[in-house]
Amino acid sequence: MKEEISGIHHVTAIATDPQLNVNFYAGVLGLRLVKKTVNFDDPGTYHFYYGDELGTPGTILTFFPWRGIRRGRQGTGQATVTSFSIPEASLGYWIERLTKYGIDYDKPIRRFDGQVLAFRDGDGLMLELVAHAGEQRDGWEQGSVPGEHAIRGFHSITLCVDGFEKTAKLLTETMGFRQTGEEGNLFRYAVGDGGAGRQVDIRCAPGFWQGVVAGGTVHHVAWRTPSDETQLAWRAWIAALGLNVTPVMDREYFHSIYFREPGGILFEIATDPPGFAVDEPLETLGTSLKLPPWLEGSRAELERTLTPVHLPEAMPTAK
Repeated sequence: MKEEISGIHHVTAIATDPQLNVNFYAGVLGLRLVKKTVNFDDPGTYHFYYGDELGTPGTILTFFPWRGIRRGRQGTGQATVTSFSIPEASLGYWIERLTKYGIDYDKPIRRFDGQVLAFRDGDGLMLELVAHAGEQRDGWEQGSVPGEHAIRGFHSITLCVDGFEKTAKLLTETMGFRQTGEEGNLFRYAVGDGGAGRQVDIRCAPGFWQGVVAGGTVHHVAWRTPSDETQLAWRAWIAALGLNVTPVMDREYFHSIYFREPGGILFEIATDPPGFAVDEPLETLGTSLKLPPWLEGSRAELERTLTPVHLPEAMPTAK
């Protein structure tokens, strides 16, 4: 019996201006910048990781900020919406906070298990805050948002595909998900005990335009597995389905394999260990540029190439 996926590990998206990205996610949304490194496949650009205090899998939103990249387009073959979990009583706080920073949002709606507040970041990335009961994770106490209202991690992600059957079959027959809800053309699937961080929605949108991955869109979605051994088993199972899957890649903070699911969305399966404290103390996560050993010899050149960024100082805690 194979071990099921244990939920969302991280979501990686594409941004434009690195400082504006830090201002928004660390400043406005109050996430912790847990790692400032580079894109290992394109070291001339940053790779930012945001999450909770520890950068726990299931809380991590990451960005490649490529200056000058054109704006992408949300559509089929993409993860189109990244949804964060907040306490049920925090919806009013977040409406006031988004208003304070001049961020447009849609009127909250009820969907499945919570009230949904939808908005976009400065690059047009589609985001949601889902206020619901039952969230047990703690909020980061040292960020720009009070711990009682802080984002807890992911609630869910939305995959947009032409037809949902093949994607759903992969989720349910291979990855261990089960269908838990349906609203119109939206189908919800959960793994394990379900709940925030362990569920995914599939939006079936036949005839909708195909997405273009560029600025303001999601590059890939990563799923959790607990160890290198289970990851190797997953690689074998995925290959046996006839899907192309990469060799294991060392991302320093986790190990990764990549493949495209039948709807065209890039999936990753990432290990929980070793985590973000492997190369810097917990107290100073994200405060200095960290490079993998094979890039240390290029540090001086990379530091000249990369635009300096700093944590926002003008984002006070909203009362």
